[in-house]
This record gives sequence, structure tokens and C-alpha cells, in this order.
Amino acid sequence: MSKPRLKLHVRILAEEQIAFGPGKAELLEAIQRTGSISQAAKSMNMSYRRAWQLVDTMNQCFHSQLVETQTGGTHGGGALVTELGQMVLKKYRAMEQQAIQTLESEFEALSSYLKIKQ
Repeated sequence: MSKPRLKLHVRILAEEQIAFGPGKAELLEAIQRTGSISQAAKSMNMSYRRAWQLVDTMNQCFHSQLVETQTGGTHGGGALVTELGQMVLKKYRAMEQQAIQTLESEFEALSSYLKIKQ
């Protein structure tokens, strides 16, 4: 039996730009895991170009960079999620959880009206 579920997409806008959202949060987590924009993109089945565009947008929308890059050398380059990037990611994930908790009871009431295929 399938159970209804609530899926929220929290996006933070800076003027017309999406400064931060679910995809950018996932990308930051992948960069933390891999130490590389390229490897993070691969792990998400995303092109390097698209990942770099997302990083560039984040870096432009905040007072300082969320991701710092190192130029390649004998061991290649790399990327580091800055202290601000880690703080933004942590606060964003907390906002997502708070939003879900806030809507949980209303969602439960509404979901009882849904047709569910068995």
C-alpha cells in the first residue's frame, strides 16, 4: 500500500536569482564529500558546466564564497566548502525540517482525502 508523503522545495531568492535551494544544497554536500566540483557533478549525474554555474551563482549571491576552488597542479585542483557554506547548508537543512514539522498535521488531515492505489 502506498502512503502519501509531503515533499517541500524551499528556495531562497536574492532578487531574481535562486541563491540557494535543494539542488544547490545537494551539490554542496557532494563537494564536501568529494573535495571536487567535477567529482561532485559526476556523483549527481550533472555536467561539470552546470555544477560550476550553480557554484558561481551561490558565490555571487552571498557576501563571501560558499565554495573556494584551487587551481589544478600535479595533483589536480579541488574545491572546499567554506565555513560560510557549511553554515548556510546547516541552516537551510534546519529550515527544511522546520517547514515539514510545521505542516505535518495539516498534511495528515489533507492526505486522508487522497485516492491511494493499492
